[in-house]
Amino acid sequence: MKFWVTAGAMGVLGLAILVAQDEPARISVEVTRVNLLFTVTDKKGKFVTDLTKDDFEVLDARKQQAIQEFTAESDLPLRLAILVDTSNSIRDRFRFEQEAANEFLKSVIKTNQDKAMVVGFDTEPKLASDMVEDTARLEDAINGLRPGGGTALYDAIYFACKDKLQQDQPKSKYRRALVVLSDGDDNNSRYSRDQALEMAQKADAVIYAISTNISRIESDGDKVLKYFTGETGGRAFFPFKVEDLEVSFENIASELRHQYSIAFRPQPLVTDGSFHVLDVRVKGRKDLIVHARRGYYAPKL
Repeated sequence: MKFWVTAGAMGVLGLAILVAQDEPARISVEVTRVNLLFTVTDKKGKFVTDLTKDDFEVLDARKQQAIQEFTAESDLPLRLAILVDTSNSIRDRFRFEQEAANEFLKSVIKTNQDKAMVVGFDTEPKLASDMVEDTARLEDAINGLRPGGGTALYDAIYFACKDKLQQDQPKSKYRRALVVLSDGDDNNSRYSRDQALEMAQKADAVIYAISTNISRIESDGDKVLKYFTGETGGRAFFPFKVEDLEVSFENIASELRHQYSIAFRPQPLVTDGSFHVLDVRVKGRKDLIVHARRGYYAPKL
């Protein structure tokens, strides 16, 4: 008798282990595949939704890969983490954060399909509401937050991805995203910026950021927010008032619901736990932009 056990994850290599009972010492390990969700826009930001498998090419560490599966995903259920900075550094913009978070939920969440959670963070992340579809409950959680303390942005991202967003399986059935409302500063995290990013990539979560900086001068915190969003295929926004975000929220909602999905088996096989840079391109179309995370982590044997 043979047992085929698969531990797969979207964007993370799954390991398939074949065990033959009559040969207990013989175990063969085979890499399954890497799955990748992404969107395509023109240079004006308009979504392009009519592309086919033959329009794309995928490079893994600059080596071209054979696309084995391709689908145009639409209306995938969403699993969202709303991360609200409650530190002293944003006290004068805290009401803006609450209003923006509530408007985002109203714009994006679909009843009986999507779920979201709310995490407030100052000296540490605090779960204000677990993953639910009830927008009224989520709004109460957001309105119940209070500012004060240091800033542990990286810990909040790490917690939301590791303890929550990674839990819904199979990963291919949901679209995961974090919406971070913050000035991007961090002075209290146990985890580093890159550790937080690694966990987001392992959870296959795209990060969107809404900055509280209204100085019109790019801060170090803005650079941090751009780093997280750029590496995961998301976007950063720099509004001056909540009304400025209406179109941005519509764009995020549309982006989350109009995806392409590609699966491939990496060649050559590498099992050293390293990060692999991916490059997804539309062949011969320099006028189109692919929005995708930058890579995946190989398994370590």
